[in-house]
Amino acid sequence: MQTRGKVPPERVEKIMDQIEKYIMTRLYKYVFCPETTDDEKKDLAIQKRIRALHWVTPQMLCVPVNEEIPEVSDMVVKAITDIIEMDSKRVPRDKLACITKCSKHIFNAIKITKNEPASADDFLPTLIYIVLKGNPPRLQSNIQYITRFCNPSRLMTGEDGYYFTNLCCAVAFIEKLDAQSLNLSQEDFDRYMSGQTSPRKQESENWSPDACLGVKQMYKNLDLLSQLNERQERIMNEAKKLEKDLIDWTDGIAKEVQDIVEKYPLEIRPPNQSVAAIDSENVENDKLPPPLQPQVYAG
Repeated sequence: MQTRGKVPPERVEKIMDQIEKYIMTRLYKYVFCPETTDDEKKDLAIQKRIRALHWVTPQMLCVPVNEEIPEVSDMVVKAITDIIEMDSKRVPRDKLACITKCSKHIFNAIKITKNEPASADDFLPTLIYIVLKGNPPRLQSNIQYITRFCNPSRLMTGEDGYYFTNLCCAVAFIEKLDAQSLNLSQEDFDRYMSGQTSPRKQESENWSPDACLGVKQMYKNLDLLSQLNERQERIMNEAKKLEKDLIDWTDGIAKEVQDIVEKYPLEIRPPNQSVAAIDSENVENDKLPPPLQPQVYAG
């Protein structure tokens, strides 16, 4: 089109976008997360990882966003909605547009919080927090789909490419996130990952008098759930130990019985022949002497 038709580059790009939209819409179910790849396995892995990191707070990531400000809270919700909505789109360009809208909401939230334009150093931690909080469905499959089928020039240049690169960096950071990344001790990190406790727990005396009652109740419920989880783990461990002790005791008793049977084998003897009573009429078999005959003496 550029060489023969002398079509301007801007028009060529629009035409390519329409061709991409038509082709990818028709082929979506065949080329998105194909069975020949490990996209689905990666989706499950990152989803499980994000669920395990539900306890991460904005303070740990140095996120410059204050969700107590209503406008900022609305921006955070919109950003999460946009990143989740990416999975419902079929065209790579539309998926990129969702990432771009999410990123712009993040920049607005930072700007309102700091009352100044956001920087790149503020944007990436906030994007990581949004991904952790939203846990977008089929995240790796969507990233791979965009990488494979989107117009390369769109990914290499412009704001769409910049925001997409940051999203890939955010996912890579989440996959390798450790105690050092959050300025935590390894012991605390392991406890948070196992669910034994949560850094979100706050005592009632730490709340300000004008704190929202709903937020207080939420943290109280989280504390109770954490305690119940700890109790359940202890009960399960004790139950498994008791089950093992019962199995060991049964096996021990069975072995002792077997040893006794082998050491003192049971002999079954035939029953003795019955002996006739003295007054029985069957005196022939008793081998008794004949009875004394009465003798008469003449007087």
